[in-house]
Amino acid sequence: MQVARTNIVIKPDAKRVLLRPFDLGDEQRVAKVVRRVTALDDQQVKGELENILAGFDGRHRNVEERFRQRFEEITRLARVDDNLIEGHKLLIGAYFCSEYSVEAAALFNPSMVWHPDQSGVLQGSKRFVLTLRATGEGHISSIEFRTGVVSEDGHISMDQPNGFVSAPVTVASAGKEAENEMAFSQSSQLAERVIFPVLELERKGIEDARFVQFRNGVRQPTYYATYTAYDGHNINSRLLQTDDFVNFRVVTLQGQEVRNKGMALFPRKVGKRYAMISRQDNENLFIMFSDEVTRWDEKQLLLEPAYPWEFVQIGNCGSPMETEAGWLLLTHGVGPMRQYAMGAVLLDLENPTRVVGRLKCPLLRPDESEREGYVPNVVYSCGSQIHNGKLIIPYAMSDVASSFAMVDLDDLLSELTSSG
Repeated sequence: MQVARTNIVIKPDAKRVLLRPFDLGDEQRVAKVVRRVTALDDQQVKGELENILAGFDGRHRNVEERFRQRFEEITRLARVDDNLIEGHKLLIGAYFCSEYSVEAAALFNPSMVWHPDQSGVLQGSKRFVLTLRATGEGHISSIEFRTGVVSEDGHISMDQPNGFVSAPVTVASAGKEAENEMAFSQSSQLAERVIFPVLELERKGIEDARFVQFRNGVRQPTYYATYTAYDGHNINSRLLQTDDFVNFRVVTLQGQEVRNKGMALFPRKVGKRYAMISRQDNENLFIMFSDEVTRWDEKQLLLEPAYPWEFVQIGNCGSPMETEAGWLLLTHGVGPMRQYAMGAVLLDLENPTRVVGRLKCPLLRPDESEREGYVPNVVYSCGSQIHNGKLIIPYAMSDVASSFAMVDLDDLLSELTSSG
């Protein structure tokens, strides 16, 4: 069975910067900076502001409006003269903003789903959305997006992102951290959008989003993503939902079996219930069923480490994919020298608690060009797709960059069904 790597390498780009609040964390310091700025005369303010705009206006959309918004936020923390001229307000706002290079350290752990808009795509081709874990200063992770097209014969072409990075606006929030809704500008390019941590429970990162296009009867499909929220000490499993990649709703998953990392939702209900692959014990794979997509209270052991390349632990590499032969689930295993490799499992279509087949050897393991990175000797994926008889696997290389590999689907299924 041949695994064909592509020559595509999606590398982190330090020039992609997000305009973020610069928080001094001390109201007295904030007040001092405000007083120093307001003491400048109009000519000084004009000169300083011109210099700032010359250096940063082309790096962000609507930078003056962002400075103005930040000024309004600062007025809630420090006494500010209401009679200030516009220049003073913008300059104060600029002092409390900073740039964050969202992917300066890594761009990895990709997940692939079909784009909700397939208009203008050649017959036999398909447009996709690739979501990635971007990591920057302080090892803070966020969700980024890329788009591309897979041709009828399996050629992948990636769209080049523009130079802007935009965060969403939170439009609603229920409870302290239970639920929040956010929206991006309709005019922004999808590759501009980044979901950056905003809540306390995820202040140190949004990790490894596993996206899936979920279908429920005749309704339009929606997109779910499970991800790990990390606050520096604890992890929480959260569920993100969108129909258009513009408006998002996020909730914290509930239930006694919502533990650990790596939860992956099936793309449809199984036997009238939601189904999820999970790993609660840092070692084995489990399967869960629920009447509610946000609550998970029961689990069942599905797979244990069986082969040397996965003796340390196993996990999933994204949501199961439906085929005529069964549910195709890509896995990862950890072996000697903490090397990560990817495998595959076939589950019964009607009863996915039954394992139909399992690869004895890895489907994909790091080659010599993929071994070096932030975490050496790792290949990892958060979600693949099937197109025209090919399994397309987006994967990360040693936690630093991402690429694609392809496998003939019939060859893989034949290997799985004959494995017993």
